[in-house]
Amino acid sequence: MSIQSPTLNKTLLSSLVLSITLVGCSTTQTQTPSPSDPWAGWNHGTQTFNDNLDKAVLKPLAQGYQWIAPEFVNEGVTNFFSNINDVGVTINDLLQFKVSQGGLDGSRFLINTTAGLAGFVDVANMIDLPKHKEDFGQTLGYWGVPSGNYLVLPFFGPSSPRDTVGLIGDALFNPVTYVSIFGGPLVNAATAGARVLDVTDQRAHLMTTEKILDEGTGSEERYDFIKNSYKQNRDYLIHDGKSSDDNDPDLNDESSSGDTNASQTPGKKAETSQSGSAPSIKKASGQSLKLSAPK
Repeated sequence: MSIQSPTLNKTLLSSLVLSITLVGCSTTQTQTPSPSDPWAGWNHGTQTFNDNLDKAVLKPLAQGYQWIAPEFVNEGVTNFFSNINDVGVTINDLLQFKVSQGGLDGSRFLINTTAGLAGFVDVANMIDLPKHKEDFGQTLGYWGVPSGNYLVLPFFGPSSPRDTVGLIGDALFNPVTYVSIFGGPLVNAATAGARVLDVTDQRAHLMTTEKILDEGTGSEERYDFIKNSYKQNRDYLIHDGKSSDDNDPDLNDESSSGDTNASQTPGKKAETSQSGSAPSIKKASGQSLKLSAPK
């Protein structure tokens, strides 16, 4: 992708933006936004676009990858990109003043990069160094930045204004970004291929989750289920596995008025319960599905 001409790239980008906008506009006419989800029209249209892209490209690619790659290769690729991700995790640890956890995550990166053959072998896990999940969106939440309205991004999927800014921060913390910027054409082609492999590997690991989602929800419930799952999962991560206060504005569902706000002091996390239990998602039918702790 990186060896194409700039003119062609701009043309493709313009076409994609135009098509996504048209899909979002056409869906807006049939969706009535609620106070808690004012961007529902755009979100439904973008989710449809992402689902169609997944069915046409990503899912077949991931299925082919699973069929071709042996289990040890699949695991090695996952470990490699997880090891690169530990650089950003360590930086976000320090930005949240989690000095002890930052030391553990920094040690994971050093050990896996050296003894783990550039990260293909998770040696740190063998010696009981845990893997943590921290990103810049969580860091912004730690410092009291509100998430904003639910937002579905083209290609990236469920998000929010806060987490969209977080994606930019995570890109700046990723070493592959700088390899792409300062590398030559061959290096750029290699990094582009690595990104495609990373996306394919992540999509392959979502096969089971997709099956559970399709079997557990109907077409009318799918959007709300994904939205609520995303919002509660992000809250779970930001509060380190503890349930936040019921008045947290990031957790207001569509039945709430959306005018209840929770304050958060910079540098401190919101008041949380001590249960530490994983969040659950309520479906439109009234059933409750329990979420496991994010890995």
